[in-house]
Amino acid sequence: MVYIDGTEQSVTAAQYAVCLASFSGAELIALYVINTRAVEDLLKARIFLRDEQVEYEHDMEADAERYLNYVNELAMKKGVSIVRKRSRGSVNKEIVNAVNEYEVDLLVIGELSRIRSRRDEFYDETERAMRTVTCSVLIVKDEDRVWEMYESLA
Repeated sequence: MVYIDGTEQSVTAAQYAVCLASFSGAELIALYVINTRAVEDLLKARIFLRDEQVEYEHDMEADAERYLNYVNELAMKKGVSIVRKRSRGSVNKEIVNAVNEYEVDLLVIGELSRIRSRRDEFYDETERAMRTVTCSVLIVKDEDRVWEMYESLA
């Protein structure tokens, strides 16, 4: 399973996951989590009004669809089938739930952002998921090398 969050790093992870699936014949699942927990926190902090929350969540739904479609196109170009999954909630919890539900053997994620403080480390949902999932985790780095590998697939 590859976790997609709309960052360049997650797209690189998707390219790598496509390569792995192509080489191994494994089933590939792409997961995008719409982080409703963060939106709820913004509403509680009075940064968002209720109407803005609805509009923002609608935008996040559109982003999820766009990125899942893009990753699907990347896979199709290389003859790899992909199962697209979207969920809503806390990123950490949703990744852990998906890994358990789909009996995932390997979670592929993009390079994590640099941690500036212990507080940042605590609040990085992807890192928390990486530490709590029951399967192995592969962190993809070196965008240029991954692109070359992806492009070399028939």
